[in-house]
Amino acid sequence: MQRLGVGFVGSGFITQFHIRSWIAVRDADVLGVWSPNQGNAERAAALARQLGVGSARAFASIEEMAADPAIDALWLCGPNHARLDNMRKICAAVASGAKLRGVACEKPLGRTLPEAREMQRLAREHGLLDGYLENQVFAPSVERGRELAWARGAAASGRPYLARAAEEHSGPHAAWFWNGRLQGGGVLNDMMCHSIEVGRYLLTEPGKPRTSIVPRRVSAQIAALKWQRPEYAEQLRERYGREIDYRQRPSEDFARATVELDDEQGRPLMIEATTSWSFVGAGLRLSMELLGPEYSMRTNSLDTDLQLFFSRELQQQAGEDLVEKQNAEMGLMPVLASEATSYGYDAENRHMVRAFLAGERPRENFDDGVAIAELLMAAYRSAEEGRVVALDEDLEEFVPAVARGDWNPSAAARP
Repeated sequence: MQRLGVGFVGSGFITQFHIRSWIAVRDADVLGVWSPNQGNAERAAALARQLGVGSARAFASIEEMAADPAIDALWLCGPNHARLDNMRKICAAVASGAKLRGVACEKPLGRTLPEAREMQRLAREHGLLDGYLENQVFAPSVERGRELAWARGAAASGRPYLARAAEEHSGPHAAWFWNGRLQGGGVLNDMMCHSIEVGRYLLTEPGKPRTSIVPRRVSAQIAALKWQRPEYAEQLRERYGREIDYRQRPSEDFARATVELDDEQGRPLMIEATTSWSFVGAGLRLSMELLGPEYSMRTNSLDTDLQLFFSRELQQQAGEDLVEKQNAEMGLMPVLASEATSYGYDAENRHMVRAFLAGERPRENFDDGVAIAELLMAAYRSAEEGRVVALDEDLEEFVPAVARGDWNPSAAARP
């Protein structure tokens, strides 16, 4: 194949990020968008046409888009609670004759371990190449930092042994993210999937599979630090309606986890991950570190090479034109010239497209999505039960209390 025709399932914030990154993808075209909201699908398709990245049109159904002979692969970018159902519709279309080569799925692969495994099973059963859309491992600073740390530091003094990753911002965009039952949890499920996978990637020796390092134990804590406070719970209710009641049914807005692993020689490795919806700063902050015997690397998305200053005399409207999850419009503020590039979407989509064109499985695939789902469930169990969780425990039936709607730390704290 010379070019890949791509369709998007979903039309929201993340789909638009992917479409904007397509300017850097040379051998694929965005040809379709489906969304349960037809107007949103039309707008996302119009964005693709406006950017010149494909003659996209809005489709009436997933099945119709999958069956279009011009569409070769689908990017699954809908809400977490719709992901498995959308995958089943794609596979039903394939079973009915649709000629799809592959499916790329946004994080997390599933809200629970069984959901993630079912996504994996469906892809295998229907002969679909599978890509797991974990953009942060494709971020230029992460890829280059890992390359140099291993080529120079590890080669001279030994493999790295500690990876730290954090993702922090002031809260999600859409109502369903705040609903633990729909999203599958809170900030741990939403963002720690990024941080743990970045840690696994940094600690894996280049050229070796991710399975060359083996997770053994997980310990974690979760908390409702900001958004369960009465004034902020009321903000959420006013913004999203009665369905989001953080006084009675909150999701965690802070989470931290430590993952203990072994390398191929049985030596200990560690991942420290921190995520927050209660961070107030210039905007989304991504920070990663890798430490070895005689070296270290670090990257922070807010250490930008471009900054703007606006004085208090200027009246500015709220927006996100400087950086994602922007919290201010005056003062000295960092600017990311191309967020899609800096966050890894450009390189991620180039890789997925080239793998599908070559008939190869991407380096980030549903196996990684299943592995992350297992680690996230172990982290939730650890936080709920206040103990270290071993990875040989059965997590197949485990559903976090946050996802069940049963978690309320404020109520538990009352005598």
